[in-house]
Amino acid sequence: MSISPPSDKVWWKEPIEKTELIWISIVFVWGVFMTFMMPYWHVVGDQNLPNETYRVTPEQFMAKAQGMVDQFTVGEHGPQKTPIVHPPAGSDVYLVARLWSWWPVLELEKGQSYRVHLSSLDWQHGFSLQPANINIQVVPDYEYVVNLTPDESGEYSLICNEYCGIGHHLMIGKLLVVE
Repeated sequence: MSISPPSDKVWWKEPIEKTELIWISIVFVWGVFMTFMMPYWHVVGDQNLPNETYRVTPEQFMAKAQGMVDQFTVGEHGPQKTPIVHPPAGSDVYLVARLWSWWPVLELEKGQSYRVHLSSLDWQHGFSLQPANINIQVVPDYEYVVNLTPDESGEYSLICNEYCGIGHHLMIGKLLVVE
């Protein structure tokens, strides 16, 4: 029930108030602007990583990761004794996401390129490399490959940015970049 019903039941024939017409125009112009900016950002911007994606079972991916760890382990990190691996420059590097950890700790060389393979063994996770702006959804049965060339040495955090359960806040891994 309205205070004063329209005199004509055909509402679209009613005059549009000036302020409403201004807001509709602003929203329309903004929508057109954003429609053209999204492809522009995709082509020109750096936020969309070019990557490869493959189907893989968790067992297959874990076997590849374990092979890399067995071959290139140089130490251990933290109370869980997570292996630290130092693969040769230009090689394929495997990083496993599972409740609630990233495995293993990667030690990469500054200025060298690597193909980082990501997959989850159990649940959907989000891969966020901080402070760099790299964000990727990591799901089971898919292997994501990202080309990575670290340009500054230091210790970087790998954070899960997709809620994955009660221990989500503990899912922080390490990426070490050495000279």
